[in-house]
This record gives sequence, structure tokens and C-alpha cells, in this order.
Amino acid sequence: MASSAEQYADGVEAPHKAEPTLMYVMKQVELASRARLDELFRPIGMTALQYTALTVLERHPDMSSAQLARNSFVTTQSMADMVTALEERGLIERHRDVADRRRLVLALTGDGRALLRRYREKVAVLERQMLAGLTDEQVSELRRSLGVCRANLAGGPSR
Repeated sequence: MASSAEQYADGVEAPHKAEPTLMYVMKQVELASRARLDELFRPIGMTALQYTALTVLERHPDMSSAQLARNSFVTTQSMADMVTALEERGLIERHRDVADRRRLVLALTGDGRALLRRYREKVAVLERQMLAGLTDEQVSELRRSLGVCRANLAGGPSR
């Protein structure tokens, strides 16, 4: 019986070699970009996750540690350790929330802002390397499409 499908030596049909799922490809991109960011920040004793937390605080000052954890994609326990490390380095500070004096919030220090300025172009070069070969329109569409994907999943499990 002739078949276009490949067969193992014992005659069992080999599974069709499908393309990897988009979720798998997106995870590969995440891991590769994180590894490259870790390489970039390793000489100064920082991680990609710490850098991400600093950029989140730059865009959204005065977040609680729990809010920062959610926005940085880490657990609250991991964020607690990260906050301690970043605070000890003088990159972030805790202070009372102006709107609710009972609440402690986090903000970048001058040193934290300076570090982000110092690395902004290096990170931009890495991003341009990742996007090489894509047109400006494709980059815009990729950004839009990923935003839609994120929004679609933000509601939790599908029904």
C-alpha cells in the first residue's frame, strides 16, 4: 500500500510534521530575548526581569509591589526579593502613597532613571536586531496583533 506519508520501520505511519504552534514560537522569542537581555545586564549584576521591573516603574510610578509583580510577569514572592535587591542597589525606593498614606509604593530613584537612560539605546539595538527583515508596517502590525492576543487572553480561561 503506497502512501505519501512517511512510515516507521515497523510500518506504523509517522505523525505529520506540523509547524510549531504560535504559542510555542512566542515562548521561543521570549526566551531568546530574555537570554540576550540577561547577557546585556550580567556585567552590572542585573537580570532581564529586574530591568523589566525598572521599565514598568518608569512608565507607571508609585505602584505597589503586588502591582509591579503583575505588570512584570513574576510572582509576588519573586518581586519581594527583586524589590529588596533593587532597593539595596539604590535603583528604586519605597515611600508612602500621596493618595493613601497607609500604602507603600515603589518608584525609581535618580540612579534607576540614569541606568535606564544608559541602557536604552543598547536595548533598542537588540530590539532592532530582533525585528531585522521586517518593514515598519510589519512591525506595527506585529505590535497590534500581539496586543490583540494579550487582550484575548486577559479575560482568563476560555469558555
